[in-house]
Parts: sequence; structure tokens; C-alpha cells
Amino acid sequence: MKHTHSGETIHFELTYKNRKSIGIHLDRYGNLEVLAPKGTDEESVIRLLEENWDNILLKSNEIKERLNGPQLKTYQPGESFLYLGRSFPIEVHQNPDIEHDHVTLKGNILNVQVKEVEGEQIKQALKRFYYQRCKAIVESSISNHQPYFNTKPRAVRISDSQTTWGTCDGRRQLSFNWKLAMAPRDVIDYVVVHEMCHMVHLNHDRSFWRLVGKIVPDYKEKEQWLAKSSWKMTV
Repeated sequence: MKHTHSGETIHFELTYKNRKSIGIHLDRYGNLEVLAPKGTDEESVIRLLEENWDNILLKSNEIKERLNGPQLKTYQPGESFLYLGRSFPIEVHQNPDIEHDHVTLKGNILNVQVKEVEGEQIKQALKRFYYQRCKAIVESSISNHQPYFNTKPRAVRISDSQTTWGTCDGRRQLSFNWKLAMAPRDVIDYVVVHEMCHMVHLNHDRSFWRLVGKIVPDYKEKEQWLAKSSWKMTV
């Protein structure tokens, strides 16, 4: 079946079952299924769809975009990049007189200053921006959460890991992925707390998760954000 509302058409499968209420479900591919009690009239189903229309479209598109994977960046003016959970378009300016290629945040724009307007130069300038911002944000977060701990990190570094958001070794050396600068601050705080808790409990045992939950009670929501959004955290 399909229904058009506000200029958008949604295709869905309607199934009648022995149940008390209408349920709306999106499968792993973003396809919509509606489960309705036997005898439910179609108008009731359509009314519920329209009441949840914007949310259905948003979640369906998110799933389909995630399945398509990250799009290759073109580094053209106006292209958007994530920073602290928000999308910012870039402005690219060629300036052969600057000492180093660099990026600054000006209002709602990521201002990219490069000696040569080439994709690789823009990419490297953006990466340096994220490295620097990630280091500053992580160090601030560590300082803010230090009162929860009786021990301190011996070292903190920013990494280019392809597999982890953060690590803590047996010597209390913490490492954080530079792409964290693309996540909201509360998500960054969770990753910082997670690794700081490993200074006390190296394993993911119950004591570890109790300590994490004491400091960040909604940590599962932060993990879900990373799981759903990591595919678009790219330069």
C-alpha cells in the first residue's frame, strides 16, 4: 500500500493481527510495516501514519542513508561536515600568503584557508581542525570529570584509530579518536568517562558499568548515537 501526505509518498505493508493497538515498525532496510488489530478500518491507520509522518520519514531516511554508507566528500564550497553533532557548510578561501592551511569556525560556517584549492589540502586542513578541537574538548572533559576519580591519566593523546573511539591501557594512558569532535559534547563526555572508568576497572565487568552509570546514567543513549551516526562522521 502507499499513502501521500504533505507532498511525500510512503509505501507500507499493512498486516492485521490479534493485537490491541496499531503498531508502526521500520525494518533494518527502512521499510515501513503497520500492524493493526483485526477489524481496524483503514482510515484509523492512515490517521496514525499522518500523526507520525515527520518522524517516520526522518527515521526511514536515516536508515537508508546509513545503508548507503558515507558519501565521498568533494570538498566543494557549501558541502557540510559534522562538528559537535551539527552540520556546518564549508567556505574555501585560497590564500598563498598564509603560513599553514587551517580551518576556523565562524558563526555557522567552517572557514577553510588553504594555499592551494585542492581536495587533499582541504581534507588535511579539516583533519587538523578536528584533531585540535578534539584534544581541547577531551582535556576539558577530563578535567570536569576528575572529581569522580582518585587517580589521574598519565597521558592523553588523540589517535587516528579505525576501530575504537577511545582506549585506556594498564598505565592509565588514554587515547581518543579525533572523529569524536564530530559528536555532541555529551557523547564526547560519555566516551571520556568510559575510558576514565577503565583507570579503575580495566575490564567491562559489573563494577565498571556501575561506575559508568553513576556518572553518566543515560550512557546507553550515547552509545546508540555513536552506533547510528558513526557512518557519517567522516572527512
